Amino acid sequence: MATNSCIIAGLILAGAFATPICVAQNAIHSDPQDYVWLANDKVRVGLKKSSGGAIFWVSPADSNKSLINSYDRGRLIQQSWYGKPDGSLWNTKPWRWNPVQGGDWQGKSATILEQKNEATTSWLRTQPIHWATGDVLKDCVMEQAISLDAELIHVRYRFIYSGTEAHPAQHQELPAFFVEPEFATLVLYEGGQPWTGGELARSSPAFPNEYKKTTEHWAAYVNDMDQGIGCFVPVADELTCYRFSAEKRSPASCSYFAPIRTLAITPGFKWDYEVWITMGSVAEIRKRFQTIALTTTTSKPGTQ
Repeated sequence: MATNSCIIAGLILAGAFATPICVAQNAIHSDPQDYVWLANDKVRVGLKKSSGGAIFWVSPADSNKSLINSYDRGRLIQQSWYGKPDGSLWNTKPWRWNPVQGGDWQGKSATILEQKNEATTSWLRTQPIHWATGDVLKDCVMEQAISLDAELIHVRYRFIYSGTEAHPAQHQELPAFFVEPEFATLVLYEGGQPWTGGELARSSPAFPNEYKKTTEHWAAYVNDMDQGIGCFVPVADELTCYRFSAEKRSPASCSYFAPIRTLAITPGFKWDYEVWITMGSVAEIRKRFQTIALTTTTSKPGTQ
């Protein structure tokens, strides 16, 4: 079964600055010119040009091992949007309209139209391609703005649709979030009293997808030492998740979740949303996200 995160019929089915660092681990290829690096004294983030500039690497600043899974161009941390069935086939399976930031299932990259990078910030505009067909989707543009602040990675995403086709409402990944398989425990809060220190839910998701509430709008995958990586998305209070090939520990193995919201892509559609990512213990991750939730005014999402 394919390994990127993709939605069909309301179900998700699977699927600058050079830095002297080994990128063979979980990299699609090893051309040093293919990477953009952002770093401060806490974190290092890598963007892959041949995957539409999507995030392929997140690690502590002093580590040479990424927590992000980049087995193919459907993995990574990236935008992926969904519309109506269009007669396309993904590896012989009926598929649907599916703009993807990273590229298609056969390894074709989306195209970066414009990019500006500094030591701790990056902005780019990407022309996505159809996951199943590899067609360039000229009526779609994706934007990604990243800034680093101590242990926090702040990402602003935008999706712009200039087409004339009206697509029905679908669960949309905000964003797709793939990590390495050793981060096997999903942690989140699904109770009714957010940010009051309530007990967290822990699980190891099965395959295919499970769905969970995220009352505090965040989730994290952690390892046996309770260390890992989390993602806070204020506009989403539900997520889908799975672990693929978890027992086999094959090169394709991964842990996945995506905060989701049901949205219809129609003519003139433009959607902005914010994401915060951080690493550490569960307690550290939750505390940082709580601080953002209680003290930060986020930009209003949606069409403009």
